[in-house]
Amino acid sequence: MLTFTLRRFSLFIFTMLVLTLLSFSLSFLFPGDTVINHSGQIHATPTELVELNKVYKMDENIFSQYNAYLSHILQGDLGQSMASQSPISDEIIELLPATIELSLVALLIAMLIGIPLGFIAAIRHNKTSDNAILSFAMIGYSIPVFWLGLLAIHTFSINLGWLPSAGKISLLFEIDFVTGIQFIDILLSDSPYKWQAFSNASAHIILPACVIALAPATIFIRLSRAAMIEVLAAPYIRAARAKGLSFNQIIFRHAIRNALIKIIRHVGLQFANLVTIAMVTEVIFSWPGIGRWLIESIYQRDYTAIQSGLLVLSCFIFLVHILTDFIYAALNPLARGNNHGS
Repeated sequence: MLTFTLRRFSLFIFTMLVLTLLSFSLSFLFPGDTVINHSGQIHATPTELVELNKVYKMDENIFSQYNAYLSHILQGDLGQSMASQSPISDEIIELLPATIELSLVALLIAMLIGIPLGFIAAIRHNKTSDNAILSFAMIGYSIPVFWLGLLAIHTFSINLGWLPSAGKISLLFEIDFVTGIQFIDILLSDSPYKWQAFSNASAHIILPACVIALAPATIFIRLSRAAMIEVLAAPYIRAARAKGLSFNQIIFRHAIRNALIKIIRHVGLQFANLVTIAMVTEVIFSWPGIGRWLIESIYQRDYTAIQSGLLVLSCFIFLVHILTDFIYAALNPLARGNNHGS
């Protein structure tokens, strides 16, 4: 396990260096002064510009400039937003939890829908229900997320009036910022209307989370179907049948548990796909997350926010991948070996 941990840690360090190199390079590709793209201080006076050039070592070689930029990143200094002139690190701390919350709820919905349907399709292999589930997966994966989001708002918010169409929670409720995760902050609050606020926040998150969850759910259907088919064809399943175990006992005692282990390693990859979809969905549903902020930064040509936001978001997704790898390795000792460490 130590070798597995060291391998993942070294991969993380290497990946982060590559990401910082990419972020550093963007400052030279964006129009304008490079040091302003680094710092975001578009209103800097000539004296302040001279100081910034010294801090970022713009009069030295490219390696010294990268070291200066990297030292600022390691200190948590991501520069200032060109649009708001506030520290980018503060904005990310405020907005990233909302994206994490929405993505986790969507991932949970995708797994609760996709994995059971995939198992049913595998158990009913080559039958009508299998074909119907695969058809649903193909159609669901093909639907554009922006069209699905607008359709969901038109149907469930405008026509039926069941669910709100925008925001995280109604303006009637004032919840203090503690963790940034809306549900946790509500539970930690002393408001007498805590449970009404919790219900209101739940209503707000259902539509965007379901829209985000559709595409990953269809992938989970295919993954779980393939994993279950592979498990049902394994020798130990045939041995269990030979011992006289019923079909239900084989499925619930052996097949599901082993198929789930095969699926876990793909959760990290689907989370990355899910965060990408969430960026578009946050704009449609006016969800105050980092995806919406990043897209607005692109519209506003806030170059400092773009490069810092992409860096933080990529780092977060990679950490989720590493966490998934550790969970998979804990459940499957064979994954810790040299042949499974890539």
